Amino acid sequence: MEIPVVQGILNANDQIALQNRQLFDEHGICVINIMASPGGGKTSLILRTIDALRDRLRIGVIEGDIASNVDADRVAAKAVPVVQINTGGQCHLDAPMIGRSLTQLPLPDLDLIMIENVGNLICPVGFKLGEDLNVMIASVPEGDDKPYKYPGIFVAVDAVIISKVDLLPYLRFDVAAFRKLIIGMNPNVSVFEVSCETGQGVQDWAEWVAKQRETKRRKC
Repeated sequence: MEIPVVQGILNANDQIALQNRQLFDEHGICVINIMASPGGGKTSLILRTIDALRDRLRIGVIEGDIASNVDADRVAAKAVPVVQINTGGQCHLDAPMIGRSLTQLPLPDLDLIMIENVGNLICPVGFKLGEDLNVMIASVPEGDDKPYKYPGIFVAVDAVIISKVDLLPYLRFDVAAFRKLIIGMNPNVSVFEVSCETGQGVQDWAEWVAKQRETKRRKC
């Protein structure tokens, strides 16, 4: 008897996600939903992306956390429009939360919005937000077995970031095997090896983001 209730919630969320997407399309904004475990490096990647693309794209950020505005403060220090969403315990962002936050962003003046979802590898992927692209970060300290444990997110995303690769000399993480596994699960996925500490791979990732935004602009 619980299934219709769950389906009703998801259907309602999807309708609002569609409204969000229509609003983004009207403004030609490319929206990227970034997901990872807590501590995976979501905020660090966003900050690095801002530095790499701020001269080419007008960027906004939506920060999702259970509590606090620590990450939003770090983004605001870059002089980038940012909205903090505190879920108060909910383990993911949803479309209504995103919809309400958009009134606080200067949509006509933006080309790209990066959404930092709540740190979780299960719930976020089940709720559409209106995004164009989904990205998952897998950090080296978490190990290379994550695709076995959380296959759903690896199948659903458009890109996977292997983060903190500067730690590879000190930890057991088979990059080649990891790449082979996730590409076998998701043949169209793009994979980037990134260190936000050293800057390795940041430019390749940033160029991919810029290309996605250009593709969106042409469609709109």
